[in-house]
Amino acid sequence: MPPRPTDSTPERPDDDRVPSTDPEPGITGEREGGTGSGSAPGPGVDQRVAAVRRAADGGRRWRALHVAGCAVLLAVAVTGGAIAVGGAQDRGAGVDAVSAAGALSPGDLARGDLDAGIASLQKHLRAQPKDFGSWATLGVAYVEQARTKGDPSRYPQAQRALKRSLGLEPGNDQALAGQAALAAARHDFPGALAHAERALKQNPYNERALCTRIDALVELGRYDDAAKAADAADDRRPGIPVFTRYAYVRELRGDVRTAREVLERALNSAHAPADVAYVATALGQLAWNQGEYKTALGHYARALAADDAYLPALEGRARAQAASGDRTAAVRGLEQVVARFPLPGPLVALGELYEDRGADGDRAKAGDQYALVDAWTALARAGGANTDLETAMAAADHGDKKEALRAARAEWDRRHSVHTADALAWALHVNGRDEEALPYARRATATGYRNAVFLYHRGVIERATGDKREARAHLKAALDLNPGFSPLGAREARTALKDLEGNR
Repeated sequence: MPPRPTDSTPERPDDDRVPSTDPEPGITGEREGGTGSGSAPGPGVDQRVAAVRRAADGGRRWRALHVAGCAVLLAVAVTGGAIAVGGAQDRGAGVDAVSAAGALSPGDLARGDLDAGIASLQKHLRAQPKDFGSWATLGVAYVEQARTKGDPSRYPQAQRALKRSLGLEPGNDQALAGQAALAAARHDFPGALAHAERALKQNPYNERALCTRIDALVELGRYDDAAKAADAADDRRPGIPVFTRYAYVRELRGDVRTAREVLERALNSAHAPADVAYVATALGQLAWNQGEYKTALGHYARALAADDAYLPALEGRARAQAASGDRTAAVRGLEQVVARFPLPGPLVALGELYEDRGADGDRAKAGDQYALVDAWTALARAGGANTDLETAMAAADHGDKKEALRAARAEWDRRHSVHTADALAWALHVNGRDEEALPYARRATATGYRNAVFLYHRGVIERATGDKREARAHLKAALDLNPGFSPLGAREARTALKDLEGNR
Protein backbone atom coordinates (compact mmCIF):
# COMPACT_ATOMS: atom_id res chain seq x y z
CA MET A 1 0.00 0.00 0.00
CA PRO A 2 6.58 5.12 5.71
CA PRO A 3 7.71 8.25 7.32
CA ARG A 4 6.21 8.23 4.60
CA PRO A 5 3.00 6.46 4.45
CA THR A 6 3.96 5.00 1.11
CA ASP A 7 6.78 2.88 2.53
CA SER A 8 4.26 0.39 3.72
CA THR A 9 0.92 -0.38 2.23
CA PRO A 10 -1.28 2.30 3.75
CA GLU A 11 -4.42 0.32 3.37
CA ARG A 12 -4.56 -3.40 2.95
CA PRO A 13 -5.24 -3.84 -0.74
CA ASP A 14 -8.89 -4.57 -1.40
CA ASP A 15 -9.51 -8.13 -2.48
CA ASP A 16 -11.42 -7.21 -5.62
CA ARG A 17 -11.02 -10.75 -6.84
CA VAL A 18 -13.76 -12.52 -8.71
CA PRO A 19 -15.26 -14.64 -5.93
CA SER A 20 -16.08 -18.29 -5.84
CA THR A 21 -19.68 -19.33 -5.94
CA ASP A 22 -19.07 -22.28 -3.64
CA PRO A 23 -20.49 -21.89 -0.12
CA GLU A 24 -17.97 -22.21 2.68
CA PRO A 25 -18.37 -22.73 6.42
CA GLY A 26 -17.40 -20.08 8.91
CA ILE A 27 -14.38 -19.17 10.94
CA THR A 28 -15.97 -20.74 13.96
CA GLY A 29 -17.37 -23.68 12.02
CA GLU A 30 -15.95 -27.13 11.49
CA ARG A 31 -14.90 -26.73 7.87
CA GLU A 32 -13.17 -24.00 5.94
CA GLY A 33 -12.59 -23.22 2.34
CA GLY A 34 -11.57 -20.50 -0.06
CA THR A 35 -11.89 -18.82 -3.35
CA GLY A 36 -9.17 -17.97 -5.73
CA SER A 37 -7.83 -15.04 -7.59
CA GLY A 38 -4.92 -13.84 -9.48
CA SER A 39 -4.07 -13.42 -13.09
CA ALA A 40 -0.86 -13.26 -14.98
CA PRO A 41 -0.12 -10.11 -16.95
CA GLY A 42 -1.51 -10.08 -20.43
CA PRO A 43 0.60 -10.15 -23.58
CA GLY A 44 2.52 -6.98 -24.27
CA VAL A 45 2.71 -5.70 -20.71
CA ASP A 46 6.50 -5.76 -20.58
CA GLN A 47 6.79 -3.96 -23.91
CA ARG A 48 4.26 -1.31 -23.00
CA VAL A 49 5.74 -0.59 -19.57
CA ALA A 50 9.23 -0.55 -21.09
CA ALA A 51 8.15 2.47 -23.10
CA VAL A 52 7.31 4.26 -19.88
CA ARG A 53 10.63 3.35 -18.34
CA ARG A 54 12.55 4.55 -21.41
CA ALA A 55 10.75 7.85 -21.20
CA ALA A 56 11.69 8.12 -17.54
CA ASP A 57 15.34 7.37 -18.27
CA GLY A 58 15.54 9.95 -21.02
CA GLY A 59 13.65 12.82 -19.45
CA ARG A 60 15.63 13.82 -16.38
CA ARG A 61 16.88 17.15 -17.74
CA TRP A 62 13.37 18.34 -18.48
CA ARG A 63 11.46 17.51 -15.33
CA ALA A 64 8.23 19.34 -16.14
CA LEU A 65 8.04 17.83 -19.59
CA HIS A 66 9.04 14.47 -18.15
CA VAL A 67 6.11 14.34 -15.75
CA ALA A 68 3.62 15.30 -18.42
CA GLY A 69 5.19 12.92 -20.91
CA CYS A 70 5.17 10.04 -18.44
CA ALA A 71 1.47 10.59 -17.85
CA VAL A 72 0.80 10.28 -21.56
CA LEU A 73 3.07 7.28 -22.04
CA LEU A 74 1.76 5.54 -18.93
CA ALA A 75 -1.74 5.94 -20.32
CA VAL A 76 -0.58 4.40 -23.59
CA ALA A 77 1.22 1.64 -21.71
CA VAL A 78 -1.72 0.46 -19.71
CA THR A 79 -4.45 1.09 -22.27
CA GLY A 80 -2.53 -0.53 -25.08
CA GLY A 81 -3.85 -3.88 -23.96
CA ALA A 82 -7.38 -2.73 -23.23
CA ILE A 83 -10.01 -5.06 -24.64
CA ALA A 84 -13.31 -3.75 -25.92
CA VAL A 85 -16.28 -6.09 -26.06
CA GLY A 86 -16.89 -7.05 -29.63
CA GLY A 87 -13.43 -6.14 -30.82
CA ALA A 88 -11.12 -8.53 -29.07
CA GLN A 89 -9.28 -11.39 -30.66
CA ASP A 90 -9.72 -14.78 -29.09
CA ARG A 91 -6.56 -15.78 -27.26
CA GLY A 92 -6.16 -19.50 -27.06
CA ALA A 93 -6.88 -20.99 -23.67
CA GLY A 94 -10.04 -19.66 -22.18
CA VAL A 95 -12.05 -19.63 -25.37
CA ASP A 96 -12.81 -23.29 -24.81
CA ALA A 97 -13.31 -22.78 -21.09
CA VAL A 98 -16.85 -21.50 -21.50
CA SER A 99 -19.22 -23.44 -19.31
CA ALA A 100 -21.88 -25.75 -20.67
CA ALA A 101 -24.38 -22.96 -20.23
CA GLY A 102 -22.28 -20.81 -22.50
CA ALA A 103 -20.80 -18.32 -20.05
CA LEU A 104 -18.10 -18.34 -17.42
CA SER A 105 -19.15 -18.14 -13.81
CA PRO A 106 -17.33 -15.87 -11.35
CA GLY A 107 -15.78 -18.97 -9.80
CA ASP A 108 -14.46 -20.11 -13.17
CA LEU A 109 -12.79 -16.76 -13.67
CA ALA A 110 -11.29 -16.88 -10.20
CA ARG A 111 -9.70 -20.25 -10.78
CA GLY A 112 -8.33 -19.57 -14.25
CA ASP A 113 -6.49 -16.98 -16.30
CA LEU A 114 -8.32 -13.69 -16.02
CA ASP A 115 -7.42 -12.39 -19.48
CA ALA A 116 -8.46 -15.65 -21.11
CA GLY A 117 -11.65 -15.67 -19.07
CA ILE A 118 -12.52 -12.16 -20.20
CA ALA A 119 -11.91 -13.16 -23.82
CA SER A 120 -14.27 -16.12 -23.34
CA LEU A 121 -16.94 -13.91 -21.83
CA GLN A 122 -16.64 -11.47 -24.69
CA LYS A 123 -17.04 -14.27 -27.20
CA HIS A 124 -20.09 -15.57 -25.35
CA LEU A 125 -21.70 -12.13 -25.12
CA ARG A 126 -21.30 -11.54 -28.82
CA ALA A 127 -23.42 -14.65 -29.30
CA GLN A 128 -25.73 -14.07 -26.30
CA PRO A 129 -25.89 -10.28 -25.74
CA LYS A 130 -28.92 -10.50 -23.42
CA ASP A 131 -27.17 -12.64 -20.79
CA PHE A 132 -27.31 -10.17 -17.90
CA GLY A 133 -25.36 -12.44 -15.57
CA SER A 134 -22.41 -12.62 -17.92
CA TRP A 135 -22.43 -8.85 -18.37
CA ALA A 136 -22.23 -8.53 -14.58
CA THR A 137 -19.40 -11.06 -14.41
CA LEU A 138 -17.55 -9.21 -17.16
CA GLY A 139 -17.89 -5.94 -15.27
CA VAL A 140 -16.45 -7.51 -12.13
CA ALA A 141 -13.65 -9.07 -14.19
CA TYR A 142 -12.73 -5.65 -15.56
CA VAL A 143 -12.54 -4.29 -12.00
CA GLU A 144 -10.22 -7.15 -11.11
CA GLN A 145 -8.15 -6.55 -14.22
CA ALA A 146 -7.77 -2.89 -13.27
CA ARG A 147 -6.56 -3.92 -9.82
CA THR A 148 -4.11 -6.60 -10.85
CA LYS A 149 -2.64 -4.63 -13.74
CA GLY A 150 -2.77 -1.17 -12.18
CA ASP A 151 -4.90 -0.11 -15.14
CA PRO A 152 -7.64 2.41 -14.23
CA SER A 153 -8.75 2.58 -17.87
CA ARG A 154 -10.65 -0.64 -17.18
CA TYR A 155 -13.04 1.15 -14.82
CA PRO A 156 -15.15 2.81 -17.55
CA GLN A 157 -15.34 -0.57 -19.29
CA ALA A 158 -16.54 -2.15 -16.06
CA GLN A 159 -19.11 0.59 -15.60
CA ARG A 160 -20.55 0.05 -19.08
CA ALA A 161 -20.76 -3.72 -18.65
CA LEU A 162 -22.52 -3.40 -15.28
CA LYS A 163 -24.91 -0.81 -16.66
CA ARG A 164 -25.72 -3.18 -19.52
CA SER A 165 -26.48 -5.95 -17.02
CA LEU A 166 -28.84 -3.74 -15.03
CA GLY A 167 -30.52 -2.57 -18.21
CA LEU A 168 -31.31 -6.16 -19.08
CA GLU A 169 -32.31 -7.20 -15.55
CA PRO A 170 -32.97 -4.17 -13.28
CA GLY A 171 -31.91 -4.69 -9.68
CA ASN A 172 -30.01 -7.93 -10.20
CA ASP A 173 -27.72 -8.47 -7.23
CA GLN A 174 -24.73 -9.58 -9.32
CA ALA A 175 -24.51 -6.23 -11.10
CA LEU A 176 -25.26 -4.24 -7.94
CA ALA A 177 -22.43 -6.06 -6.17
CA GLY A 178 -20.22 -5.33 -9.16
CA GLN A 179 -21.09 -1.64 -8.90
CA ALA A 180 -20.12 -1.79 -5.23
CA ALA A 181 -16.74 -3.31 -6.11
CA LEU A 182 -16.20 -0.70 -8.83
CA ALA A 183 -17.03 2.16 -6.47
CA ALA A 184 -14.62 0.75 -3.87
CA ALA A 185 -11.89 0.42 -6.48
CA ARG A 186 -12.41 4.08 -7.37
CA HIS A 187 -12.27 4.97 -3.66
CA ASP A 188 -15.89 6.05 -3.59
CA PHE A 189 -16.57 4.27 -0.33
CA PRO A 190 -19.96 5.82 0.50
CA GLY A 191 -21.09 4.74 -2.96
CA ALA A 192 -19.61 1.29 -2.46
CA LEU A 193 -21.51 0.88 0.79
CA ALA A 194 -24.77 2.03 -0.78
CA HIS A 195 -24.44 -0.36 -3.74
CA ALA A 196 -23.49 -3.25 -1.45
CA GLU A 197 -26.52 -2.65 0.75
CA ARG A 198 -28.78 -2.62 -2.31
CA ALA A 199 -27.29 -5.89 -3.52
CA LEU A 200 -27.75 -7.49 -0.11
CA LYS A 201 -31.41 -6.51 -0.05
CA GLN A 202 -31.79 -8.56 -3.22
CA ASN A 203 -29.56 -11.41 -2.02
CA PRO A 204 -28.31 -11.42 1.59
CA TYR A 205 -25.78 -14.12 0.67
CA ASN A 206 -24.02 -12.31 -2.17
CA GLU A 207 -20.38 -12.84 -1.28
CA ARG A 208 -19.00 -9.88 -3.17
CA ALA A 209 -21.52 -7.51 -1.63
CA LEU A 210 -20.83 -8.86 1.85
CA CYS A 211 -17.09 -8.35 1.35
CA THR A 212 -17.39 -4.91 -0.20
CA ARG A 213 -19.61 -3.78 2.68
CA ILE A 214 -16.77 -4.68 5.07
CA ASP A 215 -14.23 -2.90 2.87
CA ALA A 216 -16.31 0.26 2.67
CA LEU A 217 -16.93 0.42 6.42
CA VAL A 218 -13.21 -0.09 7.10
CA GLU A 219 -12.21 2.65 4.68
CA LEU A 220 -14.79 5.01 6.14
CA GLY A 221 -13.28 4.45 9.58
CA ARG A 222 -16.42 2.77 10.94
CA TYR A 223 -14.52 -0.04 12.60
CA ASP A 224 -17.21 -1.23 15.02
CA ASP A 225 -19.66 -1.52 12.11
CA ALA A 226 -16.99 -3.25 10.04
CA ALA A 227 -16.51 -5.85 12.79
CA LYS A 228 -20.25 -6.53 12.86
CA ALA A 229 -20.29 -6.77 9.07
CA ALA A 230 -17.40 -9.23 9.16
CA ASP A 231 -19.25 -11.40 11.67
CA ALA A 232 -22.36 -11.32 9.49
CA ALA A 233 -20.38 -12.22 6.38
CA ASP A 234 -18.75 -15.12 8.20
CA ASP A 235 -22.16 -16.43 9.19
CA ARG A 236 -23.58 -16.17 5.69
CA ARG A 237 -20.75 -16.79 3.19
CA PRO A 238 -17.56 -17.89 4.92
CA GLY A 239 -14.54 -18.42 2.73
CA ILE A 240 -11.16 -16.91 2.04
CA PRO A 241 -12.42 -13.47 0.89
CA VAL A 242 -14.37 -13.14 4.15
CA PHE A 243 -11.64 -14.67 6.32
CA THR A 244 -9.01 -12.20 5.12
CA ARG A 245 -11.28 -9.25 5.80
CA TYR A 246 -12.21 -10.65 9.19
CA ALA A 247 -8.50 -10.86 10.00
CA TYR A 248 -7.79 -7.32 8.82
CA VAL A 249 -10.58 -5.85 10.94
CA ARG A 250 -9.04 -7.61 13.94
CA GLU A 251 -5.58 -6.34 13.05
CA LEU A 252 -6.86 -2.75 12.81
CA ARG A 253 -8.18 -3.10 16.35
CA GLY A 254 -4.82 -4.36 17.61
CA ASP A 255 -5.75 -8.04 17.82
CA VAL A 256 -2.81 -9.42 15.87
CA ARG A 257 -3.07 -12.87 17.45
CA THR A 258 -6.61 -13.45 16.18
CA ALA A 259 -5.75 -12.00 12.79
CA ARG A 260 -2.85 -14.44 12.44
CA GLU A 261 -4.91 -17.42 13.60
CA VAL A 262 -7.68 -16.68 11.11
CA LEU A 263 -5.24 -16.27 8.24
CA GLU A 264 -3.41 -19.48 9.17
CA ARG A 265 -6.69 -21.38 9.17
CA ALA A 266 -7.55 -19.84 5.82
CA LEU A 267 -4.18 -20.89 4.42
CA ASN A 268 -4.63 -24.45 5.67
CA SER A 269 -7.95 -24.57 3.83
CA ALA A 270 -6.56 -23.15 0.59
CA HIS A 271 -5.98 -25.52 -2.30
CA ALA A 272 -5.95 -23.50 -5.52
CA PRO A 273 -2.58 -21.84 -6.21
CA ALA A 274 -4.24 -18.43 -6.38
CA ASP A 275 -5.75 -18.95 -2.92
CA VAL A 276 -2.43 -20.03 -1.45
CA ALA A 277 -0.62 -17.04 -2.97
CA TYR A 278 -3.23 -14.60 -1.74
CA VAL A 279 -3.48 -15.81 1.86
CA ALA A 280 0.25 -16.48 2.27
CA THR A 281 0.90 -12.91 1.13
CA ALA A 282 -1.58 -11.59 3.69
CA LEU A 283 0.30 -13.52 6.37
CA GLY A 284 3.57 -12.07 5.06
CA GLN A 285 2.20 -8.56 5.32
CA LEU A 286 1.01 -9.18 8.85
CA ALA A 287 4.41 -10.56 9.88
CA TRP A 288 6.25 -7.69 8.21
CA ASN A 289 4.14 -5.16 10.09
CA GLN A 290 5.29 -6.82 13.33
CA GLY A 291 8.95 -6.73 12.32
CA GLU A 292 9.07 -10.52 11.88
CA TYR A 293 11.05 -10.45 8.65
CA LYS A 294 12.20 -14.07 8.57
CA THR A 295 8.62 -15.22 9.06
CA ALA A 296 7.42 -12.78 6.42
CA LEU A 297 9.98 -14.05 3.91
CA GLY A 298 8.80 -17.60 4.59
CA HIS A 299 5.21 -16.66 3.81
CA TYR A 300 6.20 -14.82 0.66
CA ALA A 301 8.23 -17.83 -0.44
CA ARG A 302 5.16 -20.01 -0.07
CA ALA A 303 3.06 -17.50 -2.00
CA LEU A 304 5.56 -17.40 -4.85
CA ALA A 305 5.89 -21.17 -4.90
CA ALA A 306 2.17 -21.21 -5.67
CA ASP A 307 2.31 -18.33 -8.16
CA ASP A 308 5.74 -17.01 -9.06
CA ALA A 309 4.25 -13.97 -10.78
CA TYR A 310 2.01 -12.82 -7.91
CA LEU A 311 2.80 -9.13 -7.70
CA PRO A 312 1.90 -8.41 -4.04
CA ALA A 313 4.15 -11.27 -2.93
CA LEU A 314 7.03 -10.03 -5.07
CA GLU A 315 6.64 -6.54 -3.64
CA GLY A 316 6.28 -7.82 -0.07
CA ARG A 317 9.37 -9.99 -0.41
CA ALA A 318 11.40 -7.02 -1.61
CA ARG A 319 10.26 -4.90 1.35
CA ALA A 320 11.14 -7.71 3.77
CA GLN A 321 14.54 -8.11 2.11
CA ALA A 322 15.19 -4.41 2.51
CA ALA A 323 14.19 -4.50 6.15
CA SER A 324 16.47 -7.52 6.67
CA GLY A 325 19.44 -5.62 5.27
CA ASP A 326 19.56 -7.24 1.83
CA ARG A 327 19.22 -4.01 -0.12
CA THR A 328 20.65 -5.45 -3.33
CA ALA A 329 17.96 -8.11 -3.54
CA ALA A 330 15.30 -5.60 -2.52
CA VAL A 331 16.24 -3.15 -5.27
CA ARG A 332 16.38 -5.92 -7.84
CA GLY A 333 12.99 -7.21 -6.75
CA LEU A 334 11.27 -3.84 -6.80
CA GLU A 335 12.81 -3.02 -10.17
CA GLN A 336 11.18 -6.18 -11.49
CA VAL A 337 7.85 -5.21 -9.93
CA VAL A 338 7.71 -1.68 -11.33
CA ALA A 339 8.95 -2.87 -14.70
CA ARG A 340 5.73 -4.85 -14.94
CA PHE A 341 3.29 -2.51 -13.23
CA PRO A 342 4.38 1.00 -12.19
CA LEU A 343 2.09 1.47 -9.18
CA PRO A 344 2.57 4.17 -6.50
CA GLY A 345 3.53 1.93 -3.55
CA PRO A 346 6.43 0.07 -5.17
CA LEU A 347 7.51 3.16 -7.12
CA VAL A 348 7.98 5.17 -3.92
CA ALA A 349 9.59 2.23 -2.12
CA LEU A 350 12.09 1.79 -4.95
CA GLY A 351 12.79 5.52 -5.08
CA GLU A 352 13.57 5.58 -1.38
CA LEU A 353 15.84 2.56 -1.70
CA TYR A 354 17.74 4.41 -4.41
CA GLU A 355 18.01 7.46 -2.13
CA ASP A 356 19.19 5.32 0.75
CA ARG A 357 21.82 3.59 -1.41
CA GLY A 358 23.15 6.91 -2.72
CA ALA A 359 25.24 5.58 -5.61
CA ASP A 360 26.02 7.64 -8.68
CA GLY A 361 22.80 8.40 -10.50
CA ASP A 362 20.57 7.10 -7.72
CA ARG A 363 19.06 10.49 -6.92
CA ALA A 364 17.97 10.89 -10.53
CA LYS A 365 16.63 7.33 -10.54
CA ALA A 366 14.62 8.08 -7.42
CA GLY A 367 13.21 11.20 -9.04
CA ASP A 368 12.04 9.16 -11.98
CA GLN A 369 10.08 6.83 -9.71
CA TYR A 370 8.36 9.74 -7.99
CA ALA A 371 7.50 11.31 -11.34
CA LEU A 372 5.83 8.10 -12.42
CA VAL A 373 3.65 8.24 -9.31
CA ASP A 374 2.32 11.56 -10.62
CA ALA A 375 1.71 9.90 -13.98
CA TRP A 376 -0.22 7.05 -12.40
CA THR A 377 -2.41 9.34 -10.31
CA ALA A 378 -3.24 11.43 -13.40
CA LEU A 379 -4.29 8.29 -15.26
CA ALA A 380 -6.30 7.01 -12.30
CA ARG A 381 -8.21 10.29 -12.13
CA ALA A 382 -8.97 9.99 -15.82
CA GLY A 383 -10.47 6.57 -15.08
CA GLY A 384 -12.79 8.08 -12.50
CA ALA A 385 -10.78 7.12 -9.41
CA ASN A 386 -10.19 9.34 -6.41
CA THR A 387 -6.42 9.48 -5.78
CA ASP A 388 -6.24 12.07 -3.01
CA LEU A 389 -4.85 9.64 -0.43
CA GLU A 390 -2.11 8.41 -2.77
CA THR A 391 -1.32 12.01 -3.70
CA ALA A 392 -1.13 13.10 -0.08
CA MET A 393 1.16 10.25 0.90
CA ALA A 394 3.60 10.58 -1.99
CA ALA A 395 3.65 14.36 -2.24
CA ALA A 396 4.24 14.95 1.47
CA ASP A 397 7.76 13.54 1.18
CA HIS A 398 8.50 13.60 -2.52
CA GLY A 399 6.47 16.35 -4.14
CA ASP A 400 4.42 19.49 -3.62
CA LYS A 401 3.80 19.79 0.13
CA LYS A 402 0.92 22.20 -0.33
CA GLU A 403 -0.73 19.79 -2.75
CA ALA A 404 -0.20 17.02 -0.20
CA LEU A 405 -2.11 19.03 2.39
CA ARG A 406 -4.90 19.90 -0.04
CA ALA A 407 -5.33 16.26 -0.96
CA ALA A 408 -5.17 15.03 2.64
CA ARG A 409 -7.81 17.54 3.75
CA ALA A 410 -10.06 16.56 0.85
CA GLU A 411 -9.76 12.89 1.74
CA TRP A 412 -10.40 13.55 5.44
CA ASP A 413 -13.60 15.33 4.46
CA ARG A 414 -14.73 12.11 2.80
CA ARG A 415 -13.72 9.53 5.38
CA HIS A 416 -12.18 9.24 8.82
CA SER A 417 -10.04 6.10 8.74
CA VAL A 418 -6.78 5.71 10.64
CA HIS A 419 -4.94 5.96 7.33
CA THR A 420 -6.49 9.27 6.35
CA ALA A 421 -5.85 10.58 9.86
CA ASP A 422 -2.18 9.64 9.54
CA ALA A 423 -1.91 11.13 6.05
CA LEU A 424 -3.45 14.42 7.19
CA ALA A 425 -1.24 14.54 10.29
CA TRP A 426 1.90 14.07 8.20
CA ALA A 427 0.83 16.56 5.53
CA LEU A 428 0.21 19.15 8.24
CA HIS A 429 3.62 18.37 9.76
CA VAL A 430 5.59 18.82 6.54
CA ASN A 431 3.80 22.15 6.12
CA GLY A 432 4.95 23.28 9.57
CA ARG A 433 1.56 22.98 11.28
CA ASP A 434 2.44 20.53 14.04
CA GLU A 435 0.01 21.71 16.72
CA GLU A 436 -2.80 21.16 14.25
CA ALA A 437 -1.31 17.83 13.21
CA LEU A 438 -1.06 16.28 16.68
CA PRO A 439 -4.76 15.41 17.22
CA TYR A 440 -4.82 13.57 13.89
CA ALA A 441 -1.63 11.67 14.73
CA ARG A 442 -3.21 10.61 18.02
CA ARG A 443 -6.36 9.54 16.22
CA ALA A 444 -4.34 7.42 13.78
CA THR A 445 -2.93 5.39 16.68
CA ALA A 446 -6.11 5.27 18.78
CA THR A 447 -7.54 1.92 17.64
CA GLY A 448 -4.55 -0.14 18.76
CA TYR A 449 -3.42 -0.81 15.19
CA ARG A 450 0.26 -1.78 15.37
CA ASN A 451 1.78 0.29 12.57
CA ALA A 452 5.35 1.58 12.83
CA VAL A 453 4.76 4.34 10.30
CA PHE A 454 1.94 5.81 12.37
CA LEU A 455 4.05 5.64 15.54
CA TYR A 456 6.98 7.26 13.77
CA HIS A 457 4.82 10.09 12.47
CA ARG A 458 3.32 10.70 15.90
CA GLY A 459 6.75 10.74 17.52
CA VAL A 460 8.14 13.25 15.02
CA ILE A 461 5.11 15.50 15.45
CA GLU A 462 5.32 15.30 19.25
CA ARG A 463 8.99 16.20 19.09
CA ALA A 464 8.14 19.24 16.97
CA THR A 465 5.51 20.36 19.49
CA GLY A 466 7.99 20.03 22.37
CA ASP A 467 6.60 16.89 24.01
CA LYS A 468 9.93 15.07 24.27
CA ARG A 469 8.75 12.34 26.60
CA GLU A 470 5.94 11.20 24.31
CA ALA A 471 8.17 11.64 21.26
CA ARG A 472 10.78 9.29 22.74
CA ALA A 473 8.11 6.74 23.61
CA HIS A 474 6.56 6.64 20.17
CA LEU A 475 9.79 6.75 18.18
CA LYS A 476 11.12 3.89 20.29
CA ALA A 477 7.85 1.99 19.86
CA ALA A 478 8.07 2.37 16.07
CA LEU A 479 11.63 1.02 15.96
CA ASP A 480 10.91 -1.76 18.44
CA LEU A 481 7.89 -2.89 16.43
CA ASN A 482 9.32 -2.75 12.92
CA PRO A 483 12.88 -1.38 12.79
CA GLY A 484 13.00 -1.63 9.00
CA PHE A 485 9.64 -0.03 8.30
CA SER A 486 11.21 2.38 5.80
CA PRO A 487 14.76 2.78 4.49
CA LEU A 488 14.60 6.55 5.01
CA GLY A 489 12.02 6.84 7.77
CA ALA A 490 13.67 4.31 10.07
CA ARG A 491 16.99 6.08 9.69
CA GLU A 492 15.37 9.41 10.53
CA ALA A 493 13.60 7.84 13.51
CA ARG A 494 16.88 6.52 14.89
CA THR A 495 18.54 9.92 14.44
CA ALA A 496 15.67 11.73 16.17
CA LEU A 497 15.58 9.24 19.04
CA LYS A 498 19.34 9.47 19.54
CA ASP A 499 19.06 13.26 19.70
CA LEU A 500 16.23 13.07 22.23
CA GLU A 501 18.11 10.58 24.37
CA GLY A 502 21.25 12.73 24.25
CA ASN A 503 19.36 15.81 25.43
CA ARG A 504 17.60 14.18 28.40
